[in-house]
Amino acid sequence: MKLSYVRELDEYPTGGRRMRILTMAVLAVLIGSYEGQIAPVVPLLLKDLHMSLATYGTVSALATVAGALASVLGGRLTDNLGRVRLLIPLMLLTTVCCLVMTAVHSPTQLMLARIALSVIDGMAMAGTAPLVRDFSPRMGRAQAFGFWTWGPVGANFLAAAIASATLPLFHDSWRSQFVIMAAISLVVSLVIAFNIADLSPQLRARIQQTERQAFTPDGRGTAPRARDLLTHRTIWAHVVGIGLWLILYLTLSLYGPTMLAHSFGLGAANASGIMSVFWVLNLLTVVVSGRISDRLQLRKPICVAGTAAAVAITGYLVMLMGRQDISQIHLMLTGALLGGALGVAYGPWMANFSEDAEDIDPRLQGSAWGLFGFVSKGAAVLALFAVPRVVESSSWHTWMIIAMCCMVLFIPAVLLFHGPWRRTGTEAIPVLAPTVGRGAAD
Repeated sequence: MKLSYVRELDEYPTGGRRMRILTMAVLAVLIGSYEGQIAPVVPLLLKDLHMSLATYGTVSALATVAGALASVLGGRLTDNLGRVRLLIPLMLLTTVCCLVMTAVHSPTQLMLARIALSVIDGMAMAGTAPLVRDFSPRMGRAQAFGFWTWGPVGANFLAAAIASATLPLFHDSWRSQFVIMAAISLVVSLVIAFNIADLSPQLRARIQQTERQAFTPDGRGTAPRARDLLTHRTIWAHVVGIGLWLILYLTLSLYGPTMLAHSFGLGAANASGIMSVFWVLNLLTVVVSGRISDRLQLRKPICVAGTAAAVAITGYLVMLMGRQDISQIHLMLTGALLGGALGVAYGPWMANFSEDAEDIDPRLQGSAWGLFGFVSKGAAVLALFAVPRVVESSSWHTWMIIAMCCMVLFIPAVLLFHGPWRRTGTEAIPVLAPTVGRGAAD
């Protein structure tokens, strides 16, 4: 028996209907990421709970580990049960978790509340990237994933803007933000529930080249097995490579303003202003590069070009560190270029990863993106633990060199990705040999 909110499509949607469903998937990512935002109220939280920054860091790391494990489980469940069947009830549960946060009065209660939210949110968000894949043919997939990344980044702006506007109205009560968060999440979750849909299992097993051109790879007689993904060196190259790539990205995301303040003697407001330009250009280039990648149907060369540019700009930033005579305009331009370069690489990589996993078995998209969620959260835990210790024992200069070297290692990993390096000029739908059951030597 189907649940009332689950609408499975037996025909692939086109035009405005497909775009509406894609919009709902992106909106789900935005709200899911917003529910996890706590940064704007951390100073108030630390004071009210009499908690040190180190204790807060440990709480965040433990919650992230729990979320990483939940991502793997959620990815598998979304393949077996369907995307929407899992997404909607879990989104409503995260609303409850936001309300639970208002009852927190100690670091232990905070830890339990954050772990619960991370587990539920990690399982819910594991279905959003597969949804984007399901409703984005390969001819437009990199741009679609570019919009998907607007969710995590846009959540930073949303949380900061709402906190800035509403905290004074509630006498700087950090609990007010979680009440607002729960209300917004509930309303948006209901909007998504009434407008989203899922593909039938038969449609999910197809590879969609365009809205109207699709093919089903051979060798689909057996049940999908998540372990099939791990027998392919291409998938290992993707997850190890992006894990290394994310070290620099997460350093800037988690510690960007702090790094700028310590390295260049900036105030908190000025450092945050420089990072805001970083994110604005990142949001722009991730969509533009995705559109170019889709138009050319090239993923790997754009990934490498963006990564190489990011490495070069990071190297230049490292050379500037410690100098107090660098103008804010100079730093702002450098930060914007770095954010733009990272955006160039990320959208095409997401499309490449989706397509390579799809070529193994289109029915395992949830499992593949669950694996990505585990790796990305694992990289965040590494950054939460390693960055403060390396900086304390050495300097930001040393850590940025480490992060830059990790990003360099992503480039040889790209050599193991599938896909062309140059445009061939043909628009024919590729004919794939069956890959299920093949080993890493293929």
